[in-house]
Amino acid sequence: MDYIEKSLEEMKKVFYSENAKKKVLEDRKSNLENKLEEISTDIDTLEKVQILFQKTSEYAREQGRVAISNMTTSMLNFIFDDKYKFEIELDLKRNVASAEFFVTEEYEDRILKTRPQESRGGGIVDVIGLALRLSFLEQASPKIEGPLILDEPAKHVSSEYTDLIGEFLVKYSASRDRQIIMITHNDHLANLSENGYRISNEDGTSIADRI
Repeated sequence: MDYIEKSLEEMKKVFYSENAKKKVLEDRKSNLENKLEEISTDIDTLEKVQILFQKTSEYAREQGRVAISNMTTSMLNFIFDDKYKFEIELDLKRNVASAEFFVTEEYEDRILKTRPQESRGGGIVDVIGLALRLSFLEQASPKIEGPLILDEPAKHVSSEYTDLIGEFLVKYSASRDRQIIMITHNDHLANLSENGYRISNEDGTSIADRI
């Protein structure tokens, strides 16, 4: 009888010990499950934030593409005619965005699509280059303040279109409230300015005369 009671006590001790271990393991399991749930929630949140950033980036790129295309097309139409359209094709490779520029031209019953440098000589390249500078300046974030400085912006443009470039720049300056400082040999563009100076060289000395 004593042996049985002693064995029973030993079994009780083992039971209580194992039960305590079981309780510890259950608590650890519960804590790990809670942490796993928290981690899963964090992963889900991070994935959603990542998608949001991707979408925001895509949206920002698309907004920029549309704004730059529209402004450049508007300038082409203002200077030349409305059969021209400027297009930007975006491509994303290895998370790096690249852009290709094209000019489309309606020609009879066809639409010709060429790169700017291949269409209508240097004049159209000058106009596109100027329009891109204006577009990038306005689309920059944070906004770039201060004057726009141009050096011979229409050097390859035919004289018949120079007046229109000048008119476009005057309207741009007024609408954006941005001063334009221009260096040019073109008398018409020089005469459009509110303040103009003719720089001449006399015996190695630069002389500025108000015009």
